Amino acid sequence: MADASEPRACGECSLCCTVLRVDELRKLGGTRCLHQDVSGPGCAIHATRPGICRAYRCLWLGGALEEADRPDRLGAVLDVASDGATVRLEIREAEPGVFDRSPRLRAIAESYRVSMPVRISDVADVHDADRPFRVLLPDGDEHRVRGEWTELVRDGRVVKRLRLAWMERASRRAMLAWRRWRLSRLHGRRATPPHDDKGV
Repeated sequence: MADASEPRACGECSLCCTVLRVDELRKLGGTRCLHQDVSGPGCAIHATRPGICRAYRCLWLGGALEEADRPDRLGAVLDVASDGATVRLEIREAEPGVFDRSPRLRAIAESYRVSMPVRISDVADVHDADRPFRVLLPDGDEHRVRGEWTELVRDGRVVKRLRLAWMERASRRAMLAWRRWRLSRLHGRRATPPHDDKGV
């Protein structure tokens, strides 16, 4: 780990501009921000950028990781996130497969995995509610999640395949219907009230 007291600057890296969701700009997470400066790295509205953009600090910018681990060089944005009482390392790949191709990303994941889960996802298609993600657990197991199904992987082998319980499936479908409705309003498309979509 680097010295967290050493200040860092984003420099040429603007990968979080793609990863972050910015409601004020009607921008989805995983989509390139229209204010990313095409003539070079940086933000075309940097002086008036939204609060979430000002406040966000990835793990590298906060002083963790090595100097060479800047997100654009790793091909992923890393941060520590909390979900209630659970704290986890989030690795968001700029494109699918980056984690598996990067010995450095895997080494970072292993170092954090000792004390917390590590969630690996990509930003390839944020509209796909069933896009897969992985969770590396401290006990050595791995969960590979896609939609309502989870594969438990141990020692490189799938040992169990589980589906969400029916109550969790119903809750997930309702949440996804609400999310689609909210996104349609956010992006100015014709909106219909949320409902339980059995086809999800």
